[in-house]
Amino acid sequence: MAKSNAYRGLSTTAIHAGEGPDPVTGASAPNIVMSSTYVAEEVSGFSAHELSVDSPFLYGRWANPSVRSLENKIAALEGTESCLCLASGMAAASAIFFTVLSAGYHAVISDVSYAGVAELARDTLPRFGIEVTLVDMTDIAAVEAAIRPNTKLIHTESPANPIMRLTDLAAISEIARRAGAKHSCDATFASPVGQKSADLGVDYVMHSITKYIGGHGDAIGGAVCGRAEDINALTVEAAIHHGGILSPFNAWLIARGMATLPLRMRGHQEGAMAVAQFLESHPKITQVFYPGLESHPQHELAKRQMRNFSGMLSFQVGDEETGTALAARMADELQVIHYAVSLGHHRSLVWWMPTAGIMETSFRLSGDQLKSYRDYAGDGIFRLSVGLEDAEDLIADLDRVLG
Repeated sequence: MAKSNAYRGLSTTAIHAGEGPDPVTGASAPNIVMSSTYVAEEVSGFSAHELSVDSPFLYGRWANPSVRSLENKIAALEGTESCLCLASGMAAASAIFFTVLSAGYHAVISDVSYAGVAELARDTLPRFGIEVTLVDMTDIAAVEAAIRPNTKLIHTESPANPIMRLTDLAAISEIARRAGAKHSCDATFASPVGQKSADLGVDYVMHSITKYIGGHGDAIGGAVCGRAEDINALTVEAAIHHGGILSPFNAWLIARGMATLPLRMRGHQEGAMAVAQFLESHPKITQVFYPGLESHPQHELAKRQMRNFSGMLSFQVGDEETGTALAARMADELQVIHYAVSLGHHRSLVWWMPTAGIMETSFRLSGDQLKSYRDYAGDGIFRLSVGLEDAEDLIADLDRVLG
């Protein structure tokens, strides 16, 4: 039986919440429970609608001890009543959209978000009769103006992938509350250590736990945190009906990584600040965006809203031709940093994202929204996830390829 989640410190919570010594063997480390079914000690119903968090484990799609342990750990660190873990970050986003929204409903969604979410919002939701308005979430008046009588969800992402643009989450939460809508936020870039999203009024706090929470690039998963009533509804819809459940083995790996999350986030922030300052001073770099830098246009919001600036930053090197040439050199010549997608791992990762390409495939912005994106990305940006290597080694690696 897991002990109380009511710990004072972040590190103690990350290590101990959701788990305890094995009651049979006394094992200090949690077990991996891989069973798909469980022997029942009494007669019970065959519908998941009859289940509660206190129900015994019956079937792996309904609940699993290893996954439950991770869910309790994430909820404790986020400061929410409950958490649902799913097979990926996209499964978590889909869980929110397809539980809260139905045909005839309306959603206001950030015009810049993770590419999979962006394409889901633009292509899939309308196909199911769900109206979508894409809004620059830095423009509070535009968010207000987008609200309709049938608005049921406002979805934000802060910091936004890939441009590091922030959203005033408390302000958006207030708009959602007045509209009778839910506010969901993808807080993957910030992590539960860097941003207390629920304290800012967010109803559904979403993470790709593949990233900072797992932290080691070896397991894919997603999570949604919130009030128990809301998460119970997500569980029935997304886990039990849609079936996008998290593997117990991945849950065990992610929980193992999560134990060091507060310590890792301090290291990520320290390394990212050093790398960001180096890049900002380099003659080949035309722009750097890192919330911890005073030069970030929303630095004051970052200081107010974030407890840790994380390890994510973006930078420009000029036009698309220059960026593409540098990306080719990175792929060939980087020795410490990996030229690879994803983020939030102990290894540093960098990836080139030309604006023209991402506009054509994912974002499809125009007018003022395109201008706002280009204010951060120009003709293209490098998204750099600063890992836990020595900062001087990362800087030397970048300095060599920049020339």
